[in-house]
This record gives sequence, structure tokens and C-alpha cells, in this order.
Amino acid sequence: MALVQQIQLQQGEPGARGRARRVTGSPALRMVGRRLLAVIPVLIGVSFLTFAIMSTLPNNTAQAILGLSASPAAVAQLNHSLGLDRPFWVQYWSWLINVLHGNFGTAVQGQSVNHELAIYVPTTLALLVYALVVSLALAIIVATLAARRPNGIADRINLTVSMLGLSTAPYAFAFLLIIIFAVKLGWFPVLSGPVTGPASFFRNLTLPAASIGFGLFAIYSRLLRADLVEQMQREDYIVTAKAKGVAPWRVLIRHALRNSLFNLITVIALNLGGLVGAVAIIETVFQVQGIGNDLITGISNHDLPLIQGITLVFALVTVAGNLLADILYAVLDPRIRYGSSTS
Repeated sequence: MALVQQIQLQQGEPGARGRARRVTGSPALRMVGRRLLAVIPVLIGVSFLTFAIMSTLPNNTAQAILGLSASPAAVAQLNHSLGLDRPFWVQYWSWLINVLHGNFGTAVQGQSVNHELAIYVPTTLALLVYALVVSLALAIIVATLAARRPNGIADRINLTVSMLGLSTAPYAFAFLLIIIFAVKLGWFPVLSGPVTGPASFFRNLTLPAASIGFGLFAIYSRLLRADLVEQMQREDYIVTAKAKGVAPWRVLIRHALRNSLFNLITVIALNLGGLVGAVAIIETVFQVQGIGNDLITGISNHDLPLIQGITLVFALVTVAGNLLADILYAVLDPRIRYGSSTS
């Protein structure tokens, strides 16, 4: 997978921290094309590694389905019917061919993996977007207020809250939210129900999103605050803007904040892969009907087709996030171009 590129402008212009690469033609289209081509080996590699790891686990899928009291003959017959007694390469190749035709196979419990993904993926994506958008919005507001007056009240509060977020595990924070807002106050349910509309969306996903987003907020706000303070104190274009009499808030928001978003976008894109574990744990705690919770169930049942399908979905989300980050670089500054450099 192609890494996210952070390309900035030359010294003396906003975002002066590197050399920009300029090309002729249609750089945005070529960049998107290269990223899409890079997705293919990434997804194949992810699926192969997942398949290889699951095949080495000592769990027996047929035994997990039939129970410990099942006879060896019944276990062998079920393994044969599921195709689990075939060589590793044959199983993987058969699965890959089916995926290329849009068929993710059948889970060990008999349900279609395509059907499972169609039901649970929207809820998980909604949860991720909810957590990311709220944590990012709060981080930008808080970091901007903190950077306006370093070591001031807002800055100290931000430092305290962010340290708490960085040192608290998401599942521990989830239990704290359950005790306060679900058990004590009764504002939200202890266990999330199905999402059927806007009201049920906020009622069932607010606490899970807060559990995931608190740690993200801590990372984003500290990173953005540090970058804003550095720019306000050291960058030449900031000094020039201040010398011209530009209002401090305008300098902070119009110039420093816009350029600091480059680093923030990079961190967000690279963090998407790490959210997989957090989503799986939080959905299990709140019993959210999403693919994270379904993934834990699949691992317990040694359900390889289901695990493979969910893993590919998470890989696609990560790749799409990195591609979106590349596009946002050009949106934030049209002078940035991607492609082969010219002399």
C-alpha cells in the first residue's frame, strides 16, 4: 500500500517544510489511478496473511460447531463438507476466485458472508464516522484555543484532558461511560440496539463513539496544538503576517491552522488501521450490531470465510482513508501536485 505523502511548499510560503513536486497533465487523475492499482496487491496480501494465520491456529472449526462431545467421524465429515480438509493453497485459491466473482462464501453457521457484511458494515462505518468527525471537530476547536495562549487556562485544560485520554484504554473509558450515563443517569442504554433512524442512531451509538473518540481527540488535539504553537513562533510567513498588522486570530486560523492540517490528515489516515482493534472491543462491550462484534464471534468459531470478509472490509477502509488524505492535500493547497517530478 502506498504511504500517504505529505507534500508542502518551499520556504517563504505557507507550509514551508519541504519541496513540492510539480507535474504537468492530470496529476490528480494519475495519482488516484496509481493508488487504486496499489490496492490490489495490498488486499491480496492482507487476505493471504489472514488465511495463513487462521490456518495455523489449533482450533478446529468443525469441532467448534459440533461441540466437544461430537464424534471424530462427525467432525471429519463436517470438515469435508466445508472443504477444510483440502490443502491450504487449494482453499485459498478457491476462496480468492469466489471473491473475484463477488462471493465471499458461506460462514460456518450457514449464513452468507455477503449478507452478514450488508447488515453489519453500515453500522460500523456509521460508528467510525461518528467518532472521527466529533473527535476531530473538538480537537480543532480545543487545540486552536490552546495555541492562542500557550500555558494559559485553555492550554492547561487541554493538556490535562489529552493526557487522560492517552493514558486510558478505550474499553476502560467505555465502562466508565456506562456507569455514569447508562446506569446512573439513564440517558443511554447499557447495550446498544439496532439503528433504525436518527433518534436510535444517537441513542445507541453515542457512548460507543465517545469510547473510541476520546483517545482520538487526545492524539489530535495534542498534535495540532504543538504544531500550531511551533508555526506561530517560528515560521517566517507568520512573522510577516504579524508585522503587516494582521489580527492574531486571523493569522492563527487563516494561515497556521490550514497548514497544520497537513500533519493532522496524515495521522488520521495512518490511524485508521489501528482503529480495527478498538472497534472490535468497543462493539463487543456495547453489543453493537456491527462487523467488529461479528469479527470477535467469527474468531471464536474459527469462521475463516467471515473473518476474511471482515478483514477485507477493514483493509478497504484503511486504503480509502489514505487515498482520501492524498486528495485532501491537493484540496487544501491547489499548488500541490502528485506524480513524477519534472526538471
